[in-house]
Amino acid sequence: MAEYQFATRWLIAAPIEQVWEEILNTKSWHLWWDAVDSVVDLEAGDSNGVGTVQRFVWKTPLSYTLTFNTRVIRLEAPIVMEAIAIGDVEGRGLWELTTLDRGTEIYYTWTVRTTKRWMNALAVIARPLLEWNHNIIMQQGGKGLAQRLQTELLASENVEPSKLFSKAEGLKY
Repeated sequence: MAEYQFATRWLIAAPIEQVWEEILNTKSWHLWWDAVDSVVDLEAGDSNGVGTVQRFVWKTPLSYTLTFNTRVIRLEAPIVMEAIAIGDVEGRGLWELTTLDRGTEIYYTWTVRTTKRWMNALAVIARPLLEWNHNIIMQQGGKGLAQRLQTELLASENVEPSKLFSKAEGLKY
């Protein structure tokens, strides 16, 4: 399986509480994030949302879809949401929010491995395209979130992935 590490930074001219509410409300992502086709609840989590399982279907600029389930493993409002993913990709996603003078800084780190046969078979030659695809999806997400909040996207960039987790191996529900 091919492994990928991505990190994206957005700076949104909005208070952290507003940004957090939109990030946390994954079922409304399709309203502002073009790549999100659907989000379906599968299992309720605890009173804080930890343990919540949802199925995501993403449609990509390269015209393929990704379907995977996520389980929330950490929620620290309004600064951290972390989930593990199992399906067409397996790994971890981490949202980290910080208040800055100009708004809210958001880092999203996505460390995954692909499980689709064609993605693994073509990983060596397709990696640059798959990375480009991810980066376009994240740019669209930043723009969509800013529009949803009726504010400015002050920055959207790919950054060196954090070393919070090095591999997606062995992750199970």
